[in-house]
Amino acid sequence: MGYGDLVIRSYNAQKDRARVEDLERRCEVGPAERGFLFTDTLGDPICRIKNSPVYSMLVAELGNQLVGVIQGSIKLVTLHKPPKNLARVGYILGLRVVPLYRRRGIGFRLVIKLEEWFIVNGVDYAYMATEKDNEASFKLFVDKLSYVEFRTPAILVNPVSHRMLRISSNFEFEKLKVEEAESLYRKFMSSIEFFPNDIGNILRNKLSFGTWVAYPRGESWGETFPSSWAVLSVWNSGELFKLRLGNAPSSCLMYTKSSQLMEKLFPCFKLPVIPDFWQPFGFYFVYGVYREGPLSGKLVRTLCRLVHNMASKSKDCKAIVTEVGGSDTLRHHIPHWKFLSCPEDLWCIKDMKNEESNSLIEMMKAPPPTTLFVDPREV
Repeated sequence: MGYGDLVIRSYNAQKDRARVEDLERRCEVGPAERGFLFTDTLGDPICRIKNSPVYSMLVAELGNQLVGVIQGSIKLVTLHKPPKNLARVGYILGLRVVPLYRRRGIGFRLVIKLEEWFIVNGVDYAYMATEKDNEASFKLFVDKLSYVEFRTPAILVNPVSHRMLRISSNFEFEKLKVEEAESLYRKFMSSIEFFPNDIGNILRNKLSFGTWVAYPRGESWGETFPSSWAVLSVWNSGELFKLRLGNAPSSCLMYTKSSQLMEKLFPCFKLPVIPDFWQPFGFYFVYGVYREGPLSGKLVRTLCRLVHNMASKSKDCKAIVTEVGGSDTLRHHIPHWKFLSCPEDLWCIKDMKNEESNSLIEMMKAPPPTTLFVDPREV
């Protein structure tokens, strides 16, 4: 196939909506041998980017067939690059090519076109995330498009049961006003890598349920901070799109069914139950997790229990997802199931301005930061 046969253009909702939805249904996400995720965008193919400050979606057409799509968003974030600590970054997501047309250079062309849009909009760096064992994605971005491995955060997934978890009476909770939450995050997290400069817009978004702090009972939250405290915010990703697990091993299916049966027969045993991920489900994304003080780990765990109890009241939410830095000790305090989680989510980055190539080299030489801020709009 010659490149001249392929047309890449901006997404047109009226013309392309149904065709993009059909393409999504035909494209799995994740390695087939471990099972994969189907995404239901609920009739809105741009749902995963439309809350970003600037965004675009491109489609690839071959004749009268839509054979590929890609999405991108742009924002200003903290990125430690001399002489300033802010950078305009472009995030690449949702690259899909119809199975029949893969390995023909369509994905390559889609990324190149999106990078051109990044350059026009003054992007300093482009980055993307993929599973570390996704060989096709790695070859495309690293081997062919000159992206470099940047960070390896961990995606922690905890299933939601309908049972309410016990909350320790040793701690106090408080839901912050948006202005209070923004001030707190700017004070303690604005220097953390990938912290979004428009954090206020995230906190004010209708998908953000709120921000909670926890601290020891007997102390107070006010002008001075408690001896130990923790904070997190919750984003309702299930309001935007649904997921469904496919091609799972039969042993996993049997375990799910048997665990659900055991719960019905012996509820007093309080056995762990796997929700039915083979039906469409939503999830909550926990972001902005931060802590201070000797009891802060326990406070984070307690806040996670609070989020679980919120999620258990929702018929739609079946999982709570959190992403933390690869060396962040927070992972030891955030409840998650190992076989549902991803220990290394690979982030790759590319300098979009040749004159600043030395800045990327300097960033790569520096030790990776313990903490990353993962924007819920990019989940």
